[in-house]
Amino acid sequence: MQTNQETQGALERRIDMSVSVAEIDKEVEARLKRMARTVKMPGFRPGKVPMKIVAQTYESQARSEAIGAAVEKAFGDSVREQNLRVAGYPRIEPKDAAAEGTLEFSAVFEVYPQIELGDLSQSKIERPALVVGDAEVEKTVEVLRKQRTRFETAERAAGEGDRVVIDFAGRKDGELFDGGQAQDFPFVIGAGSMLKDFEAAVTGLAAGESKTFDMTFPEDYHARNLAGQAVQFEVTVKRVEAAILPAVDADLARALGVADGDVTKLRDEVRANLEREVKRRIQAKVKEQVMDALLTANPIEVPKALVDAESHQLAENARRDLEMRGMKTKDIPVEAAWFTDQAVRRVKLGLIMAELVKAKELYAKPEQVRALVEEMAQSYEDPSELVRWYYAQPERLGQAEAVVIEDNVVAWVTTQAQTVENAVSFDELMGNNAA
Repeated sequence: MQTNQETQGALERRIDMSVSVAEIDKEVEARLKRMARTVKMPGFRPGKVPMKIVAQTYESQARSEAIGAAVEKAFGDSVREQNLRVAGYPRIEPKDAAAEGTLEFSAVFEVYPQIELGDLSQSKIERPALVVGDAEVEKTVEVLRKQRTRFETAERAAGEGDRVVIDFAGRKDGELFDGGQAQDFPFVIGAGSMLKDFEAAVTGLAAGESKTFDMTFPEDYHARNLAGQAVQFEVTVKRVEAAILPAVDADLARALGVADGDVTKLRDEVRANLEREVKRRIQAKVKEQVMDALLTANPIEVPKALVDAESHQLAENARRDLEMRGMKTKDIPVEAAWFTDQAVRRVKLGLIMAELVKAKELYAKPEQVRALVEEMAQSYEDPSELVRWYYAQPERLGQAEAVVIEDNVVAWVTTQAQTVENAVSFDELMGNNAA
């Protein structure tokens, strides 16, 4: 067997292989002899089928297998000799013209890029800084109270925060339009579920009162036939309900999982949960900047084979997610091409991070993995149960190890880059609207 390598592009390679026909014939004969020991045919005992009949029946199969094995061996020997890291699978192409007594093939494939880690000293990373204080705890307790709001009938005009039950009918050019009418329709004034002009018209009405008013839909309204259109609504308020928030007391504490109803314990648990969430969000924002810094400092080309594989995996994940939501994916085409950009980023980061972990020895230490698992378990009623679950199977523990390695990379990069702390508000970090 002879081989010859050519460079086709940045990552694509071509290896020309020549395989001796005599060697192939020898291997075919050996394979047929092995088959003859066990082959079964009508009229013959196992292993007693004449060699001529075995050859007539199985020579084509044996020759195909022999050629495949010879090409695979030639390819494997060549990439090992030249220390090539093959990405994906080679494309084998037979050659029409070959020297006498030989079969010639070409293997076209991609290799992994050579990565020389770049300088990160000019990269800038901002780490959000926030200490959870009493104000953040009280704001969260208030959110928990609002989630348990109940409504009671109020004999007065409707105002901000009230729930109203209405009948309404909308007309455009004097004609009722689709979706413009309903009966016993409830909504909370100020919750944002209705257009502001509609809410404003209902505000101030008491049960039994009606109102007719003109309104213009926004230009960007989701229903295109109504966007920017002037309409007229007739509304009748059937009921006004005032919001009643629960007191911060033992009943609320028990409802939120504090068995003995201790309000101090409730606030302590809220603070602990907030601190975990703040830490998680800060880590996520820093991680995103670190990944961008790594991509900028290490521009590389990536094998198309790896990108294709990642794109198909992302598409499959999307399909599974849709199915879990109750959708039938056969009716929803999910194309791998939709995920190409995301796949390119993930493959680049995977290769760069693997090189960085190896070069800087950023592997996960057992104590780091244990600490992470125990930290994740803190939000569970029985933390030890989750710890046992992770350590019960290597695959689960491998997920935790991957997170630790990623954290190690992030921590190392922040020591190399220009990292500064930037104080942020609670609402800004949590992504809450200023309102």
